[in-house]
Amino acid sequence: MKYKIHHKTVYRYAEPVRRGVHELRLEPRTGPLQSVHAWQVSAPGNLSSARDGFGNIIHNFTVSGPASRIEIVAAGEVEVTAVAGMPGFYDLPDAGEARVSPLYFVAPTPMTAAPAEMQAFAAPFLAAGHDLPALLALADGIAGRVRYKANTTDVGTSAAEAFQLGSGVCQDQAQVMVGACRAFGIPARYVSGYFYDPAATELASHAWADVCLDPERGLWCSIDVTHRCVTDGRHVRLAVGRDYASAAPIRGILEGGAGETMEVTIDIATLA
Repeated sequence: MKYKIHHKTVYRYAEPVRRGVHELRLEPRTGPLQSVHAWQVSAPGNLSSARDGFGNIIHNFTVSGPASRIEIVAAGEVEVTAVAGMPGFYDLPDAGEARVSPLYFVAPTPMTAAPAEMQAFAAPFLAAGHDLPALLALADGIAGRVRYKANTTDVGTSAAEAFQLGSGVCQDQAQVMVGACRAFGIPARYVSGYFYDPAATELASHAWADVCLDPERGLWCSIDVTHRCVTDGRHVRLAVGRDYASAAPIRGILEGGAGETMEVTIDIATLA
């Protein structure tokens, strides 16, 4: 599948921003599951770009002077090469690029730490190992235990909190999956991206989990807990991280800027 994507985020402030520093992870990279044919990110001021330790493309910009409105746009074309039921992929760094070991994704973070109750829930699924059927069964169990329900959590909600609450969104379901795997010594990472649903009236950012099947070879599988499946031609990857905080599409620190409102518009169209 080949997609044309347009992602616009507009922040408005009752009190103008005096100064702001922003970090964006809004540009997908070409890899084993997709090819990026064109992409552009625009924001106020000059953008600088780099790669972080996970291989993500990041952009930074600074807002100086009073600003009551900040608009960020990311747009381009991506061809997804993943196929339905793909059991795994080798995520190796580009030539001359260093990448952290999969074992780095075993340690918990405050957003993915698994309390005893969560570990007890995951244990029956992972008792015999973590092959793909076991991981898909765990994802199905999590989707039933943390039911999808909008507006019950926020970006600061931890996996433990969502598990206790029993509801959340794709971010929460993905972090519970990541936390459950890590609790049993299985490397897992959080993935941010897009999910193409032609029937949806409004599209939003999506999240799922990568789970490492073989750390020595760098063999991963990518599982969408919300849709209870291995990722396929509907998924476009943006960034990976240890949790939402390290893979968030937009992060910023502001002086001023009280009374913030945010409007996000995502359009995804298929291309021949």
